[in-house]
Amino acid sequence: MSVVKPITIVFAPRDTPLPSAVEAWVNGLALPVVRVRTPDELMTLALRGRPRVVVFDARDAMPDVSAGCERLKADSYTGVVPSVIVVGPSPDDFRIAFDAGSDEVVRPSDSADEISTRLDALLRRSDRDLTVHPSTRLPGAAEIEADVQRRLGTGESFAMCYADLDHFKEFNDRYSYNDGDRVIRILAKILHDVVKGLCGERGFVGHIGGDDFIYVIPIAAIHDCCAEVIFVFDTLVPFQYSEQDRRAGYYFGKDRRGQLHRVPLMTVSIGVVTNERRHFTHAAQVSELASEMKSYAKTLPGSVYSIDRRNESSNEDAGHATAAAGARVHGGEEDHSR
Repeated sequence: MSVVKPITIVFAPRDTPLPSAVEAWVNGLALPVVRVRTPDELMTLALRGRPRVVVFDARDAMPDVSAGCERLKADSYTGVVPSVIVVGPSPDDFRIAFDAGSDEVVRPSDSADEISTRLDALLRRSDRDLTVHPSTRLPGAAEIEADVQRRLGTGESFAMCYADLDHFKEFNDRYSYNDGDRVIRILAKILHDVVKGLCGERGFVGHIGGDDFIYVIPIAAIHDCCAEVIFVFDTLVPFQYSEQDRRAGYYFGKDRRGQLHRVPLMTVSIGVVTNERRHFTHAAQVSELASEMKSYAKTLPGSVYSIDRRNESSNEDAGHATAAAGARVHGGEEDHSR
């Protein structure tokens, strides 16, 4: 299976060489460089495989470059590609370049060190923004994996908690996508504030996507964090419903076969895995087990967190009630069960 390799695109309508400092920076990326002269060529390449960066040479060609950059940034797929425009001495070109959507603008008169530093920072900003979920502004899957892998590398004891909403799809169907998105942002805010409030910099919160979240915390903080998340969520979520649904505590929705059934208000299920009794070598092993525990937690009624208590050698299924100690929390009171 072939994988499209990233490239650097140089958009130069006059096909002139880049300023030496910019050329040196481009070469330092050690990526194939493809030169184009028209917006159509640019978009064909950019849509085929997202380039690492596009460098526009606007010296004596600002109208063409402005049009090309605007097209690049107008498309939702290519709009995230970092772009830099090289302008001439005209002050108007500097403003026009940013108005066209460029992420960075440099002049040949800038020092080589300044150009290199600013363009390196451009790529760092781009990489950071691509790993953040656009709705919640929380780190995504790549950053979650990196955080867990770092903890595994240092030998740190930690717990991964996988949080997922129950009856979220039915809520979306009854209300709207905007209402569902609001609930996701509420849960993100709860997780962030609780984890950071109780664990500070030792806590990490990430958003996998949809209504799936991961937070990584010290083992000693499991019960405090999970109980507080559930308490705050259960306090706030009823107010996302109409007064009629909130008072009843349920509503009638249709299942996949079109049959009406009673749908309770949303709850949150949290599966918890630690490296206290297990040896993990890769983040994927931790997330797989956390997903398993989350699935087990979702079989229990109400908002609940379920902690994996099995030893490394245990072959029991997490779905079996005796395989995991689940801490069911209602109103902040824990009821540990096996």
